[in-house]
Order: sequence, then C-alpha cells, then structure tokens
Amino acid sequence: MAEADTALGYEQARDELIEVVRKLEAGGTSLEESLALWERGEELAKVCRHWLEGARARLDSALAAREAAEED
Repeated sequence: MAEADTALGYEQARDELIEVVRKLEAGGTSLEESLALWERGEELAKVCRHWLEGARARLDSALAAREAAEED
C-alpha cells in the first residue's frame, strides 16, 4: 500500500473506489487508462480492507473484554 493511501480514511477510500468503478463501468477509456484505474481500484480496496479488518479487531477485542468482565 502506498504511503499516501495509508493516510486515507475509510470513507474517502470507499468514495474514490466507487468513482473508479463508475468510470470503468462507463467505458470509453483507453486500455492504458483502464489499467491505471483498475490498479488504483485495487489499492483503494486494500485501504478499505485494512480499515475494516482494524474495525473487526477492535470489535472482537471489546466483545472479549465484555465477556471476560461478565464472567467475573
């Protein structure tokens, strides 16, 4: 993941990914432009996955802590 991409928030990356997909689905771009869009989309998807995996880990940790507290 590029350093600049790691600074993107989830919503920002998601919105840009939606725009990339829209452009690819609309067609009318050259092969080179389509490849560049696809590559950007892959990077943005990685950013989104990173954020979602982090959120899942935080939720799992919070749920485990709550369960541990309830057992005491």
